[in-house]
Amino acid sequence: MKIYHNTGNFRVDHPVLTIGTFDGVHLGHMKIIARLKEIASEIRGETVIFTFHPHPRQILTPEEHNLRLIHTLHEKTERLETAGIDHLIIYPFSAEFALMSYADFVKDILIDRLKTSCLVVGYDHKFGRQRRGDYAYLTQCAERYNFRIERLDPFLVDEVHVSSTRIREALEAGEITLANKFLGYPYELQGTVVKGEQIGRKIGFPTANIEASEVSKLIPGYGVYAVKVILEGHTCNGMLNIGTRPTFNLNADARSIEVNIFDFDDFIYGQDIKLVFYAKIREEQKFPGKEALTAQLHRDKLNALKILQ
Repeated sequence: MKIYHNTGNFRVDHPVLTIGTFDGVHLGHMKIIARLKEIASEIRGETVIFTFHPHPRQILTPEEHNLRLIHTLHEKTERLETAGIDHLIIYPFSAEFALMSYADFVKDILIDRLKTSCLVVGYDHKFGRQRRGDYAYLTQCAERYNFRIERLDPFLVDEVHVSSTRIREALEAGEITLANKFLGYPYELQGTVVKGEQIGRKIGFPTANIEASEVSKLIPGYGVYAVKVILEGHTCNGMLNIGTRPTFNLNADARSIEVNIFDFDDFIYGQDIKLVFYAKIREEQKFPGKEALTAQLHRDKLNALKILQ
């Protein structure tokens, strides 16, 4: 996959293109990507995704500066490459760019610069200043500039429209199973192992404390989760607690992330780590003493192993 951060050196015959933020490359996005590939095969073209960085909501609505994202830019790029996209344009989104009319965007970028042959959009596509670039307007543009336009119906899972917003809501509520169903794969969180208070080690459940790779990365809601842990290419089973530790915490919303890696006791401070979420085991809770906590952790480990195996 070729990656571009502007349109100046983009040269492709018969681009089949879609536009979107693609936060969390989910099953709805995969439906669009599949259609891009079909059309590209028909017209001997190449697939193109036109996306943005930073996320438009972080620019257009400054009060949402704490918007948490399903994917970092690196994760989104990896997912789109795995999906088999030929070209990815990561266009810099700014307040100035947001003022561009959709008419100018279509003429100056989609037609003059990218030479778009076909544009595929979702059922609710709206873009440009005051979101005037809807499907009806695009149809007029397609006739004027002689490109093909196609709109896809929403992708439904259990009669629910799959969207990045719904996935964010599920993750924030700790509904990992639902989020994974919408994504089509387990949710992942990448970070670095940092030094903690080592309380878990004293009760036989040593934990690695994790600092997320980016502060804007969405951390699931409070609770205990069954996870796979990937360290230096090796995969282990584990259980993870997400809670609150407001002091000296760089994670989004000051959340603490502590993972107990089963049958593992190596020194890993400073190492990169990937957490793959499979299911929520229970809510976070306070216990009357060390014995009650230890007994619950043994039950949690058994439940995690059942889920992960």
